[in-house]
Amino acid sequence: MTYQKVTVVGGGTLGSQIAFMAAFSGKDTTIWGRSEGSLERAKARVDRWENEVKAYYDAADADIEFACDHLNYTTSLEDALAGADLVIEALPENVETKTDFYEKFDKLADPETVVVTNSSTMMPSQFAETTGRPEKFLGYHFANEIWKNNTAEIMSGPETDATLPETLEEFSREIKMVPIMVKKEQPGYVLNSLLVPFLDAGTDLWVRDVADPETVDKTWMIGTGAPVGPFGIMDLVGLNTVYEINKGRPDEKSQHAAEKIKERMDQGLIGQETGQGFYTYPNPAYLEDDFLS
Repeated sequence: MTYQKVTVVGGGTLGSQIAFMAAFSGKDTTIWGRSEGSLERAKARVDRWENEVKAYYDAADADIEFACDHLNYTTSLEDALAGADLVIEALPENVETKTDFYEKFDKLADPETVVVTNSSTMMPSQFAETTGRPEKFLGYHFANEIWKNNTAEIMSGPETDATLPETLEEFSREIKMVPIMVKKEQPGYVLNSLLVPFLDAGTDLWVRDVADPETVDKTWMIGTGAPVGPFGIMDLVGLNTVYEINKGRPDEKSQHAAEKIKERMDQGLIGQETGQGFYTYPNPAYLEDDFLS
């Protein structure tokens, strides 16, 4: 066994999934949240993942209880970091938010603790020095619904110890992931280097009023046989994440896209998690028979 005591910093969509799969695999896991409210939202997400994981693995009730017994929650960063073997940062795609965490981590974490970032678009080298241990830091990215889309991308930074990726490769297998070894730093790793341009293309058609989201998704699904289109994917990922990615880019096209997405977010339209994004859930239009007619 590699890392046994795991702390996930941030209980959002992916953070809560990573934490639950670690606990489901027997790791002693803690979710750290910035407030009691954020922890309550994390617990609600975990409740959803329990059912998803149980169905996917045909797991027994005892397996889910086992996972819950290995999962803890805290708002105390000092307590969350104490004795941790591995810390997985899964905070929003915002440079200031991540930097603030790493500055605190540097002061509080045990010297031997390994820390990784689940950032989907930022490179490890952006934060390596701030962690205080660049040799024990790398990028570690998961896909949404990680129990079935179970890739774990492992991407070293320039100062990462050469032996560290192997430990994350083993840990990935222990938590039922398929390790994907990325040979050098690349914004977006492999998965999002492919996915983000696709989502950008769909967003651009909508922002420029070429086609509405339903038409974009319908065209893609009929034309390729794909089960979901770009706007359905954005609803799954969460519009808040898509907003942060676009907002963090300097170009005018991305800023305009961020503004349009923010308009929807201000109406409470965040995606599947809130019941409505570009579609309404739990029965999104793009999964209904008449949508493709």
